[in-house]
Amino acid sequence: MAESHPELHRRYPELAATLPHLRLGSRPRPLTRLDGIGVRNRVWCKDDSGFGDGGWGGNKVRKLEWILPDVEAHRSHRILTVGALGTNWGLATALYARDRGIDTTLALIDQPVDEHVRAQLVRLHESGATVHRTHTKARTIALAPWLFARHGFPYYLPAGGSTPIGTLGYVEAALELAEQVRSGEMPEPAAVVTAVGSGGTAAGLLLGLRLAGLRTRVVAVVVNDTLPLAERDLVGLARGTERLLRSRGARFGPVDLGSGSLIVTRRWLGPGYGHPTAEGTAAARVAADAGLTLDPVYTAKAFAGLLALDEHPMFGDAPIVFVDTYGPR
Repeated sequence: MAESHPELHRRYPELAATLPHLRLGSRPRPLTRLDGIGVRNRVWCKDDSGFGDGGWGGNKVRKLEWILPDVEAHRSHRILTVGALGTNWGLATALYARDRGIDTTLALIDQPVDEHVRAQLVRLHESGATVHRTHTKARTIALAPWLFARHGFPYYLPAGGSTPIGTLGYVEAALELAEQVRSGEMPEPAAVVTAVGSGGTAAGLLLGLRLAGLRTRVVAVVVNDTLPLAERDLVGLARGTERLLRSRGARFGPVDLGSGSLIVTRRWLGPGYGHPTAEGTAAARVAADAGLTLDPVYTAKAFAGLLALDEHPMFGDAPIVFVDTYGPR
């Protein structure tokens, strides 16, 4: 049976009154060993692809569990957020916000158009979201004053919902993983590997694993060249989330987010955001043999990184966990 309370509230009961949570998916998400994958046979998958009960899943929904209550606390009735044409973030926001009576406006920049992007634009139209195709990041920034005024100064969310509030979704996921380790579902992993499009997933995992007392490293495979996603940016977001938790009453000691806790790599980015790579395509075929369906923009590139890291001696023979964040239904 799913947990009745999020791990953050269980660990820090004082947050229940100061950081409201909206359940949007079933937990804990399963851990599965991917036998036969890699050279050391130690790859596991944390399956967040099925997280979400509202017709769309994945890592975006974990963020919305914390974001939507904050939108309501601000008495906002419209969210303004940004992304690219094939945005999973924008669609998840529109669908789950609609269920709460909150409208969504999206400012979308261009990306390579493939079958997924074309289908996504149809889904976005059907979601009821107001879509502005702003084409470039620079033009989106230039149009920001008009967008805010046109839509009544809505609640603004950056790409991917990667604010300190949104990052709580993957602090929660890391605490959940730690409980699964403690219950004996798997040994403590050497590393957790995730795709990084806006930073909130990696930053949340980093902070959550340290709060849980695990030594597990986070390997952040950057798939987006339109945002600052260097180590200092991800650690900065984790620190901002730490400050948020403390400001809302959570009591915990010093948190070490250095000491090699985070590895950020752009090795598998390819030509840029939305562009498939040969390595990603090959990794997706390997993953398919293990029953995983990966997308070329995010998870295939992250899995390519995992396969290479599996051979690296720095991780010894301890498990490596792939976080499957891709959630279309």
